[in-house]
Amino acid sequence: MITSYLSWAWIGSGLILILLVLLHSPKGDGMGGIAASGSSMFTSASSAEATLKRTTWAFLAIFLSLAVILSAGWLE
Repeated sequence: MITSYLSWAWIGSGLILILLVLLHSPKGDGMGGIAASGSSMFTSASSAEATLKRTTWAFLAIFLSLAVILSAGWLE
């Protein structure tokens, strides 16, 4: 019974994690950024970006913890 709830929580956290990763702003210009000046690399992150990063790390920890718990079979 609890395994099914944790499975649904794992799936939900995975979907939220995907959305959070997609919400992040791109950090560089790719290969075109090599020749450009590096001044954009040293800008400070806004509070929204910091909150998004913290939330993404939290959901990553939840997702990986549930993956370990469910795959180890500790609840059977």
